[in-house]
Amino acid sequence: MSEYTAEFSAEEQALIDKEFSRLADSTYLDHAGTTLYAESQVAAAARQLQRDVICNPHTCRATGDYVDQVRYKILEFFNTNADDYHVVFTANASAALRLVAEHFEFLDEGNFHYSQENHTSVLGMRELVKASGIYMLTQEEIQLNDIDMNSHSSKTANGTAVSTSSQGNSLITFSAQCNFSGYKLPLTVIEKMHEHGLQQPGKCVWSKETKQGENFAYNKNNNNNYYVCLDAASFAASSPLDLKRYRPDYVCISFYKIFGYPTGVGALLVSRRGAEVLRKRFYGGGTINYVYPHTMDHQLRDLFHQRFEDGTLPFLSIVELLEGFRTMARLVPGRSMERISRHVHGLARYCEQQLLQLKHSNGAPLVTLYNTAGYEDRSKQGGVVAFNLLTDSGGYVGFGEVACVAALHRILLRTGCFCNIGACQRYLKLCDDTMDAIYKRAGRICGDYYDLLDGQPTGAVRVSFGYMTRIEDIERLLQMLRASYLNVKPQQRLRFIEDQAEQLPQALQQRAQRLRPRLLQLAIYPVKSCAAFKITKHAGTSWPLTNQGLQYDREWMIVDMNGMALTQKRCTDLCLLQPVIVDDQLQLHFNGKDTSSFVCVPLSLSAQAENSARCRSKVCRQPIEGYDCGDDVAIWLSQQLGMEGLRLLRQSAQRSAAGAQQQQLSLVNQAQFLLVNRTSVRSLNFEEPLDETVDRFRANIIMETDVPFEELSYTRLRIGDVQFQVDGPCQRCDMICINQRTGERSPETLTTIARMQSGKMRFGIYVSRLQEETTDKQQKQLHLSCGDAIEIS
Repeated sequence: MSEYTAEFSAEEQALIDKEFSRLADSTYLDHAGTTLYAESQVAAAARQLQRDVICNPHTCRATGDYVDQVRYKILEFFNTNADDYHVVFTANASAALRLVAEHFEFLDEGNFHYSQENHTSVLGMRELVKASGIYMLTQEEIQLNDIDMNSHSSKTANGTAVSTSSQGNSLITFSAQCNFSGYKLPLTVIEKMHEHGLQQPGKCVWSKETKQGENFAYNKNNNNNYYVCLDAASFAASSPLDLKRYRPDYVCISFYKIFGYPTGVGALLVSRRGAEVLRKRFYGGGTINYVYPHTMDHQLRDLFHQRFEDGTLPFLSIVELLEGFRTMARLVPGRSMERISRHVHGLARYCEQQLLQLKHSNGAPLVTLYNTAGYEDRSKQGGVVAFNLLTDSGGYVGFGEVACVAALHRILLRTGCFCNIGACQRYLKLCDDTMDAIYKRAGRICGDYYDLLDGQPTGAVRVSFGYMTRIEDIERLLQMLRASYLNVKPQQRLRFIEDQAEQLPQALQQRAQRLRPRLLQLAIYPVKSCAAFKITKHAGTSWPLTNQGLQYDREWMIVDMNGMALTQKRCTDLCLLQPVIVDDQLQLHFNGKDTSSFVCVPLSLSAQAENSARCRSKVCRQPIEGYDCGDDVAIWLSQQLGMEGLRLLRQSAQRSAAGAQQQQLSLVNQAQFLLVNRTSVRSLNFEEPLDETVDRFRANIIMETDVPFEELSYTRLRIGDVQFQVDGPCQRCDMICINQRTGERSPETLTTIARMQSGKMRFGIYVSRLQEETTDKQQKQLHLSCGDAIEIS
């Protein structure tokens, strides 16, 4: 393992540190978002604005001269000249991409190809390009072109060619450096693409023949010319881009990523070859020699950049770029970008090595990293480290929680997908259905803190480095991770965040409110051993509590002709008997043969008592008293379940649990409530939808934590305003082998739990409500609501 070697001398580092003293005790680690401006840079820019008269270049020739100086400086910065490239000023790299999309001439058969790992702005180009087909290229499909070929050959093995008799112009767009992972694609592919086209076209997502991406055969003999648009916004911020060596047709740049200041100015660099296929459609002020209002006559400017720079340029911002170039050359003398590239890569490599050494007490890793080629080769990896945190059991920690912890430690980093959903999809291995679950069904939007879906991450944590980043900044990040995730228990960390939540930005305050486990779902089982009536997850949905548990939970049960309770152990079809509470009635439906048939009984105990015979039965060997619910429901049950002599019994008298607490019980086996942790269920890895596995355990309270089986260590908990005590783990029987939606048995359920629990059949915990102390609270009916925070002790 190599150690970090400083790129800058002590004197150079001291000069850089002086420029960023405003950071004080803050640590800035989001240089991929924007680098920071130097204090002397903005001070010099301010002096220039105070000293000089800089006005509209259409009026002031001196301003035009300044702007031309910046053009020449940009070309020099990228090791090219005005003979090879034009510089068109834009608002940013996104605006440069849009300009290409709007004006690129595809002709009849030209296609648009883009990399999966691209900024959102590249995906937006799809809405503007006038291409025959639109294709998504994976990283591997792009790299297929980086092979030795006969540069004099006009065709590749698959027939794709560059021809003077072209029927179309195809455009390939990719990022020189992935802003999610920092991976650098080999720029040698540019020349190969120019000469030989693409080895593989990628996945068709749209074609003009089908208006979609299905059932469309790619024409490998299209004889198209191929042009390359390079999104260099992330790459150029900390790596030298040599346009003498690599010659993309279009290069998109945002200068704030390089200099930190000014914002609102970027550039599109256009090669002479690329300029030939950009056809200007719209024209604005300053782009024409003349235009008539009374006819369609007009004439565009002669110079290329003048034709594409609509309206007045952001001339003040452009002029201030000169100070950005000067400041970089002064603070990082020599080959500035080469040195910056070595510096940030060395920091990233050190950070990666240190992160991999972070282990939980059981030896499990704290961090999982997302990259393609590792951190040894600077030509393949930039100054970016993307990762997620893991619990000691291998579960994921939500990036929103990490963002809260970092903010409270005054560490500025980035979380989410970083406007690169394709990279997120690739590195997090999100299938198409999961993407729909995140964005369409769960309603996540870009930039929010919806960080976990069924325990799997929807984004990551990213730290990225600039020339002003110090090794001490990385050490501070590592110290935060050790202190917050290796040396404290989760409950202590949550309390730390909650106690200081008002110091967080508004968006993170909302995330902090959701850090504690939440009540995901409530379920009552009105008829013992039958299907659940679920209280949905919609905000504000609640259910009342009684002295014996959730209202109406297991207040009825089916008995056979001998008066013995009927359970799924004897009749698995009971799981198909679906209770529904409607107004003042309990409806029973059968999800088997005849779904249109149902029967009703009153919810009111007093209404049931009228003209009902009393009867007796037993639950777990304990006598219980009840009301017989009548012949109509009895006949219906017997018909649906195919068993003679069945009756429905409603509990009529109080029943108490054994022990000192004497908790009042409904017709449950042991305790008032059964709680199950969805994370524990997920750890079983059954080959069925997670919700179906959760249903097997027939819990009343369903929650989700970061760590599976942590509920087995609970002694007390508060859900909303209600206090509970833990009565112990639930010892499981073979009823959990029954799929509650089909009635089918799968014996491996019980054996899986036994294997994970060292032979014990424990899953879920029994809890009972603690009686409130004050008279006022005793008189108030309490409720549990989906979304209630759960506090553990």
